[in-house]
Amino acid sequence: MGERVLVTGGAGYIGAHACKALRAQGFEPVTYDNLSTGWADAVRFGPLVKGDLADRPALDRAFADYRPVAVMHFAALSLIGDAMRDPGLYWRANVTGTLTLIEAAVAAKCGNFVFSSTCATYGDQDGVVLHEASAQLPINAYGASKRAIEDMLANFHASHGLNHVIFRYFNVAGADPEGEIGEQHRPETHLIPLVLETIEGKRPVLTVNGTDYPTPDGTCIRDYVHVMDLAEAHVMGLRWLLEGKGNRVFNLGTGRGFSVREVLDQAQRVTNRPLPVTEGPRRAGDAAVLVSGSDRAREELGWSPRRSDLGRMITDAWRWSQGKGFDR
Repeated sequence: MGERVLVTGGAGYIGAHACKALRAQGFEPVTYDNLSTGWADAVRFGPLVKGDLADRPALDRAFADYRPVAVMHFAALSLIGDAMRDPGLYWRANVTGTLTLIEAAVAAKCGNFVFSSTCATYGDQDGVVLHEASAQLPINAYGASKRAIEDMLANFHASHGLNHVIFRYFNVAGADPEGEIGEQHRPETHLIPLVLETIEGKRPVLTVNGTDYPTPDGTCIRDYVHVMDLAEAHVMGLRWLLEGKGNRVFNLGTGRGFSVREVLDQAQRVTNRPLPVTEGPRRAGDAAVLVSGSDRAREELGWSPRRSDLGRMITDAWRWSQGKGFDR
């Protein structure tokens, strides 16, 4: 087995796919997860350490036991509605938890850190293609907490030489094409799994929030990236650090957005089943168009979102949804 990587949140959706990608590239992913939202059954590619980011002794033991060459940090609270209702929860879990993790990494002389950030740090910059140099103007505690962590990483690089790669991205979709792992949240909030659950009859109807946006069909447009493309980018970011290339921020997207109606239409084509839909009002804070530019990741990392065709993402998600899912 190859070099070890401590993957926080490795029992979650994106983290589990990153663990699979790490294993395929010869690393041993060590999942560190409290299983509050993750699934023990998703940890299939390396050992599981059950622990919380707030538990410094548990983190110290994990670093001492496994001696990872890097941290890949996914663990975070990420529901926008909750962040609006209880910002303190997000600052405490995301920022304080990450500070504890970073201090443990520095103490263990683990000097490489790959951070799963978000394009929510850019805030509501509607209708423009967002790039790494775009202003960071988060509008909720989720985006603000992630931006604070980015600042924290810069501080710890200056003081302790902690090298880091930061990834910012919007909508992640799809599932492992081999069907071993996939997307499973409780509660579910993401559009594509909600659509598929409605098609399967697990939900009576899908509500489209807002049909009067200034877009061709009146619904919001978002940039979707296949979860395995995203996972591979994180492995590329890890190699970037291990090769001594220094700190870098990368956006991850396709540069092309799909409207809610386009997603619904494609899902019905993939499944060949009807989708009951009702229309509802806009949700507060929803921008009309959010698209992420990724020229830097393509040019410097050599990353290509080759699986991020909408039909393929929905097909992989549909295949996963037909399986049994995870058991805690």
